[in-house]
Amino acid sequence: MANREIISTGNDLAAIAAVDAGCMFFGGYPITPSSEVMHTISDLLPEVGGAAIQMEDEIAGIAAAIGAAMSGIRSMTATSGPGVSLKAENLGLAQMAEVPLVLVNVMRGGPSTGLPTRVSQGDVRQARNPSHGDYRSITLCAGNLAECYTEVVRAFNLADRFMQPVIVLTDETIGHMHGKAMIPTLEEVKAGIIPRKSFDGAAEDYRPYGVEGDEAAVLNPMFKGYRYHFTGLHHDAKGFPTEEIETCRKLIQRLEDKVMMHTDELELNEEFMLDDFDGSDGEVLIIAYGSVSLAAKEAIRHLRKDGIKAGLFRPITLWPSPATRIKHFTDMVKNVLCVELNIRQYTEEVERVACRLDIEGLYKVNGRAISPYEIVEKVKEVF
Repeated sequence: MANREIISTGNDLAAIAAVDAGCMFFGGYPITPSSEVMHTISDLLPEVGGAAIQMEDEIAGIAAAIGAAMSGIRSMTATSGPGVSLKAENLGLAQMAEVPLVLVNVMRGGPSTGLPTRVSQGDVRQARNPSHGDYRSITLCAGNLAECYTEVVRAFNLADRFMQPVIVLTDETIGHMHGKAMIPTLEEVKAGIIPRKSFDGAAEDYRPYGVEGDEAAVLNPMFKGYRYHFTGLHHDAKGFPTEEIETCRKLIQRLEDKVMMHTDELELNEEFMLDDFDGSDGEVLIIAYGSVSLAAKEAIRHLRKDGIKAGLFRPITLWPSPATRIKHFTDMVKNVLCVELNIRQYTEEVERVACRLDIEGLYKVNGRAISPYEIVEKVKEVF
């Protein structure tokens, strides 16, 4: 498979990926440590006939991006944790109205303004339920520079497939990291674009939300002769508000089922040095994601040299979690260590899936990265 070699940062790669994937609009507001995404895409989009707008705040940024997506084009916004908090209401609108959108969140320390220039993975739990109500979030997490590109490309395809917002988590470390990345060719990316479904029948027969119970809405672009209604209220097949009992029940159940009945299209993970695991007592399973997984891989190499059989399970799709594979390895391996730049935000999901309460953890929330040495020492201490 042909690849491009590029030297860049994670934030710049996310912006490049969006444009390569066909994004034509960006609406946002600068916030550390994500600002470079907006800076870069604002240079790139006009070159392909697109537009980037810096709005007056984070709320207006996502509102503009949703409006652009309603017109039928691919649209994106980018921010950090405090910005997601502000965007939460409009994320709920996009879930209910089934408007596809990509949101890149370059995580920093929190809550509130927290540690703006430092690294964290404190938005993992937020990404699962960024807005109130019943729906299923789709959240991807880049673990290296190349994935800052590939996961943004994948996010656009998933947004159009499932007709809802897709969140891509990176963090300050990987967003500002500068190095070489091997990414797909532009031709390969273009060939892999999955367009939105559209309706081409008679206008009077068009029912954008009148789909099967596990399907996404079919929203034709505006200004193309098809009339329907966007609302954040419970709505009928044409999008008009309703309180009819069964219609409301089916709508919300469909928002759940369109994701959870198709998790095979979403789940993605990496399994590093796990091929030789057989369930022996001394094996150590490390679960980490994002930039922390880079330190975990280095730690595993050191542990192996010291005679400790360690391996990494890295979820790339965080939500819905790759539950089947997590369960497979946590059933097999006695010694499990979750390593996170937060306090147990994904460990709780591992415990739920594994039906275990003996999962060990290594957590840090002071804005500093976790080193390979710290992981090695933790493994030797607890196992």
